[in-house]
Amino acid sequence: MFVAGCTQNGQGTAPPGIGGDKERLNIVTTTTMITDLVKEIGGDAVHVDGLMGAGIDPHLYKASAGDVNRMRQADVIIYNGLHLEGKMADIFEEFQGTQVKTVAITEAIDKSILLPTEDEGKLYDPHIWFDIELWKEAALYVRDALSSVDSKNESTYQANTEKYLEKLDDLQGYIKTELAKIPQEKRVLITAHDAFGYFGRAYDFEVLGLQGLSTTTEAGIADMQELADIIAERKIPAIYIESSVPPRSIEALQKAVQARGFDVAIGGELFSDAMGDAGTEEGTYLGMVRHNVDTIVGGLLSE
Repeated sequence: MFVAGCTQNGQGTAPPGIGGDKERLNIVTTTTMITDLVKEIGGDAVHVDGLMGAGIDPHLYKASAGDVNRMRQADVIIYNGLHLEGKMADIFEEFQGTQVKTVAITEAIDKSILLPTEDEGKLYDPHIWFDIELWKEAALYVRDALSSVDSKNESTYQANTEKYLEKLDDLQGYIKTELAKIPQEKRVLITAHDAFGYFGRAYDFEVLGLQGLSTTTEAGIADMQELADIIAERKIPAIYIESSVPPRSIEALQKAVQARGFDVAIGGELFSDAMGDAGTEEGTYLGMVRHNVDTIVGGLLSE
């Protein structure tokens, strides 16, 4: 565990608070969505150190030795699970049974409502944040996890969660209102990898990804050709790049469709496995989801 390979790090070195702030619960998180969630629930009672920043692909992320040290000094590690952070699985296992509490937010979701992968019954789609109702379950799970470690601030975590759930309910209303503008025949979402399955199920979209659930798999020529045929035949107006996935595969798909005589547009950039830059609207979960919805609506309603 302590000889983890060095690679890109989303946030740089750990801030002084990690391991030294005894007034607040010290929490290390993985993805940007989880970092934002824990800040919303924890508020001023916690210090949150996110390992991954904007544009970082959690499927490919490898923890550095510095990351492991930051986790060793934490009170709690909160991650997604379901193999989203696939290259960190051994590290999380090493911390189980130590004084550092590890929390996988996908454990909040009953397996009966998780989307299975092609290896049905063994692996599940980890991208639960694209269904607001599932994200609410994750929020409640984080609330309970923090309360179990830091009972003196339980009322704070409860109050913050109630406020956050209200924000999520408002966001849910916005999503449904905006997506209702898209007629059924245009409700097809095509992206670089298959990250939007829960979005499709929740909001009645057909979702097609060029790559599989994980970006560790490469799209083959046959996959590209098959998807290009579908787009050209059905005249799907837009396809989308993702902020955490290089755009070359979607650009190649666009050219393949154009070679079939149909001019499909790149409808914009969606945030899938990472949020936008810190300090921007898209750098929050609520803002990221609104951006995605606006971008999807704009692209699929374009002439």
